[in-house]
Amino acid sequence: MRSKQAFQPGWCEIPPGKNTYRSIFKWGASDKFRHPTHNLYTLLKDRLGMTDADFKERLHTGDQTVKLDRPPALNHAHIEALREMVGDENASTSDYDRVKYSFGKSAYEAFQLREGNVGQVTDLVLHPRHRQDVINIVAYCHRHTIPMVPYGGGSSVTLGLRPTRPGVVVVLQTHMHRILSFNEENQTITVESGILGPDYEHALNHAPEMFGAKYAYTAGHFPQSFEHSTVGGWIATFGSGQQSSYYGDVGDLVMSQDMVTPTGAIQTLAYPATATGPSINEMLKGTEGTFGVTVSATLKIFKHLPQNRKRFSFMFPNWRNTVQAARSIYQGEFGRPSVFRISDPEETDIAMKLYGIEASSLDKFMSFRGYVSGQRCLLIGQADGDQSYTKTIKRNVMKHCRRYKGMYLSGLPVKKWERHRFADPYLREDLNDFGVVIDTLETAIPWDGLHNLYEAVRVTLRIHPQTAIMTHASHFYPQGTNLYFIFITHRRNIKNYLQFLHQIIACIHAHGGSLSHHHGVGRLMAPWMETHLGKKSLDLLRAIKTHLDPHAIMNPGGTLGLEPTGTDRFP
Repeated sequence: MRSKQAFQPGWCEIPPGKNTYRSIFKWGASDKFRHPTHNLYTLLKDRLGMTDADFKERLHTGDQTVKLDRPPALNHAHIEALREMVGDENASTSDYDRVKYSFGKSAYEAFQLREGNVGQVTDLVLHPRHRQDVINIVAYCHRHTIPMVPYGGGSSVTLGLRPTRPGVVVVLQTHMHRILSFNEENQTITVESGILGPDYEHALNHAPEMFGAKYAYTAGHFPQSFEHSTVGGWIATFGSGQQSSYYGDVGDLVMSQDMVTPTGAIQTLAYPATATGPSINEMLKGTEGTFGVTVSATLKIFKHLPQNRKRFSFMFPNWRNTVQAARSIYQGEFGRPSVFRISDPEETDIAMKLYGIEASSLDKFMSFRGYVSGQRCLLIGQADGDQSYTKTIKRNVMKHCRRYKGMYLSGLPVKKWERHRFADPYLREDLNDFGVVIDTLETAIPWDGLHNLYEAVRVTLRIHPQTAIMTHASHFYPQGTNLYFIFITHRRNIKNYLQFLHQIIACIHAHGGSLSHHHGVGRLMAPWMETHLGKKSLDLLRAIKTHLDPHAIMNPGGTLGLEPTGTDRFP
């Protein structure tokens, strides 16, 4: 007798309709999808207390056409003056554009869009063609105190793009994506801030053909949003890529930048080092559009040597051994892997299901050796650089991992991870369609506080029943690491969900974690900024903002906590 075919949810395979809410909140390419495997689907049902019946009807799909019930509030004369600066084809007041360019990609914003609850949106969307357009727009908005928000790839997950008042959005990726110069002697490149990650990396990988260079190069910066984020967005949020443990985060990579502020342009200098007082260049990084608009930047680049790459992975018997091995490696003084990631037991179990390793011969062998589900932890990594360097890295990593009972698994798990490392966010729409939310929060923590923070956040999340919790660390330093918490839970209403996030953020802050490691602050973490940094420190940032933006037109509404209590804040 043939066995009954397992139930399969009706995952969406149809690209979003034109001008729909779904086309705004859907992650990535409109025609690209990634669905949960059957094993992952089964696990989620078990963890969330759901059944096949809960996955028979898609809810709040956002397939309706975007339609606003209000015209732009910005004075018509201002709209026409700004439109004339960039040309009719580069200015829009359409309902769809006003909504699209007022939202990022956080789960909270996806909830809003699914329900057609857009709140405040921008009045005018502008697509500047070049630096002079940006200068003209910013100067005009400064004179007339018109709020404006810079927009790169739109991948913000911290409510960093949400307007709080009528105003303007300036979209940089449409036209401002040129490569301005390439300098192989200095190993630097200067690009406009609207260039997307894949275009940036492609140009560097093909430097011999494009620039007549002797070598191929790489940016070394690969955030999970790589395919849909811009260089300017990386700088604005102080982003880190998945290979930052070797190449550094974007703050380490940016040598100089050109920022247009309401009181004038600032062009910092691309010296390898300087001792001319506090660094102006450093002060402009991570400002999330609150000081001005970054129009271009000069960044470090690295030789692209994939032929020397060494991959490795290990399974450890428990989380503490895994953390000890990671600390030992990054304090080992023998060099640093580029990709390095450790997963706690919950994330390890889900990874085994997601990548088809569960129930394989390898899985059975690990269990036989004592590396059992629910306790074991996965480490994956990769070394890049000169051939002798990568060999040294892998040899020493193996030595340190074995010291803490790590079992070598080959480079295969790394290759499986690489295949999907930019695709995992596509799972979100499938789950959201059936009332399940997947979201993340991340922090940085010194080694001596890691376990205390890890356990505290997990206790906080366990308060909420039927919630799956996964944790990994993927950015490492001799002094500490980051913790990236991924949680999957039932959909809550918008207000309650925000309270849920705030509860986790408060726990992270109370137990010594940074408010953010690489996503930026936006308006989500802003209420904690003064307590976190200290009033004197935040007052210093506020003074710089007042100097550069005296009318507070740049991304207003509480971003970075720069506006005093009582001014407009979101949400």
